[in-house]
Amino acid sequence: MLIDILHEQLKHLEPDISVIKAFWKNAQFDDRIAALELKGQDITVWQDPKQAHILKELQALKNKREIYQTITTNYQEMIDLVDLFKDDESELEKLIDEIRQLARSIRSLKIQLLLHDEQDTSNCFISVNAGAGGTESQDWAEMLLRMYCRFCEQHGLDFTIVDYQPAEAAGIKGATLFVKGKNPYGLLKSEHGIHRLVRISPYDANKRRHTSFAGVHVIPENPKVEITIDPEDLRIDTYRSGGAGGQHVNKTESAIRITHLPTNIVVQCQNERSQGQNKDIAMKMLKAKLAQKQEEEALAKTASFEKKKIEWGSQIRSYVLHPYKMVKDHRTEFESQQPDLVLDGDLMGFIESYLLENV
Repeated sequence: MLIDILHEQLKHLEPDISVIKAFWKNAQFDDRIAALELKGQDITVWQDPKQAHILKELQALKNKREIYQTITTNYQEMIDLVDLFKDDESELEKLIDEIRQLARSIRSLKIQLLLHDEQDTSNCFISVNAGAGGTESQDWAEMLLRMYCRFCEQHGLDFTIVDYQPAEAAGIKGATLFVKGKNPYGLLKSEHGIHRLVRISPYDANKRRHTSFAGVHVIPENPKVEITIDPEDLRIDTYRSGGAGGQHVNKTESAIRITHLPTNIVVQCQNERSQGQNKDIAMKMLKAKLAQKQEEEALAKTASFEKKKIEWGSQIRSYVLHPYKMVKDHRTEFESQQPDLVLDGDLMGFIESYLLENV
């Protein structure tokens, strides 16, 4: 029956409404609006050179509040209307398009609220590196790389594998994706950290359970700080490309490896046909990594920050395939009992819970 279909569609929207309400409460937008309105009543504010910025922020928050109130009210009204016309098929048919429009508005507001930081719209680099453990960890790193590729495909993000280092037996030693599109850094920044896998090893003849680790680094293409690099601080090496690539792979030394000598940070790119293109991408990666290092050093001065090793005690998320099945994020406590879906790119639950925790 049509009423059952409409009830199911509205029920499907309930988690997004819950996310929106939770974020609005955690962000304390109403308190911020009240504070800005109070500041606007102070006659001295007109002497403040930042006055225009204050009024701009206040208006933006009021507009956002109006959208928030309209959508949450419309959602509840739509539930009431479906119940009201439960015995009137013709009236229910009129609600179909309205529910579709409401669904689009809810999704749009949810993304707008969750991805509010300046850098969220930036393209990004996401690097996956195998931890200690040989073939086990190298295979795990390749599984994670596939997971991020599938996520990008599902959410309309363009990605390019700019570096790919295959392992000897199976999997990868490391790989780097360059991701472009709508809010790539905002969506993927929650993946930064150590990921742990527990499973029965396909490489163990005795079918024993193994624990593997891989490190994921996500850095925005356009960092907040301006980075100036002295060419004298760079060592640039060329080599033949390996791994996935076009017909030119292994024919010319087009791949680039750049070492920043003062920090010993190494970046490399082998995806493009020309050495010049690979160098441009590698320099972007280097600037992004140097900017990230600056931010970490600044954080270390104000908090007990330490660089995490790819091993026990530092993981952000566990993927358990045996003796039970569960994926758990240790920062937010968000869980999924469907690791197969997660490893196939179903990450939005983890992303949303992280963004809610870090308002």
